[in-house]
Amino acid sequence: MSSQSTPSSVAVIGGGSWGTALGWLLGTKGLSVRLWVKEPEVVDVITRTRVNEVYLPGFLLPGSLHPTTSLAEAMAEVEVLIVVVPCRWLRSMCQEMVPCLREGTTVVSAAKGLEVGAGRRPTEVMRDVWGDERNVSLVALSGPNLARELVAGIPAATVVASADQTAAERAQALLTAPTFRVYTNRDVAGVELGGALKNIIAIGAGLNDGLGFGDNTKATLVTRGLAEMVRLGMALGAQRETFYGLSGVGDLYTTCASTKSRNHTVGFRLGQGETLGDITESTPMVAEGIDTTREALRQARLHDVEVPITEQLHAILFEGHSPRQSVSELMSRGVKAEAE
Repeated sequence: MSSQSTPSSVAVIGGGSWGTALGWLLGTKGLSVRLWVKEPEVVDVITRTRVNEVYLPGFLLPGSLHPTTSLAEAMAEVEVLIVVVPCRWLRSMCQEMVPCLREGTTVVSAAKGLEVGAGRRPTEVMRDVWGDERNVSLVALSGPNLARELVAGIPAATVVASADQTAAERAQALLTAPTFRVYTNRDVAGVELGGALKNIIAIGAGLNDGLGFGDNTKATLVTRGLAEMVRLGMALGAQRETFYGLSGVGDLYTTCASTKSRNHTVGFRLGQGETLGDITESTPMVAEGIDTTREALRQARLHDVEVPITEQLHAILFEGHSPRQSVSELMSRGVKAEAE
């Protein structure tokens, strides 16, 4: 398949809100899309109603989108895979995919997070499991992309990054649509880390709103949070300039400003006094920022990177700190030059 040719069929592995939205996007372009969904009941509802009532209610899915619980069926003879699986399950999912993975497949990772305990980015997990012998081309997809806005036809843009420029351009051509503009980038680490680390700051932005603080506070949080993202990202191999693009500041803005963001929602509910356990048990959605906070702090300590906002969010999420106690500790830190 040339970089600009259109595959006859595409598989999307993961039937959550973002996976379903990407399946919708490809289906509206006339492609045959196989959507792998874990839950049989979700497949049944989509088949009968053409709506994913659990993860993306209210939006009709095209007839060319075919849901299935069978990986073998989803992946049979496809040239492009889009993997949209939460990072906590990505390694085991990749292992299950091994028997079905065709040589030369282009795999687009739309996951946003870090593997807890190892700090591996999604494309690194894929390479760990699949090796190089299958000649798989890996592409990372990340940007300011809320699923419900995409399927509502609201204009947006995103980034696809790969060490293989041909693979990046193939993904770009596949995903570009009248209301979805796709850019390419060679900094895979930066694109993936921007998508992961901004979720931490989005929890903080939700806390800001849940506590009733104002725009001054949120602007401070987002700006200093971006500084943390850049410091840690560069220590983990990313390029500084990538964090000032769509997969960095663009995605950061969206997740911190939007009440549609699941990470913002987690923070807001914490700020309203709910416990993390109650929040996570009340929704089937996975807020990647929770696990990412844990792993980002571990990586920061390994690489001697200062991340005070991440430290305080970790304290709130996992150490029993009250949000107001953490705000007080952040505000009482020693003064310094902004560029330090």
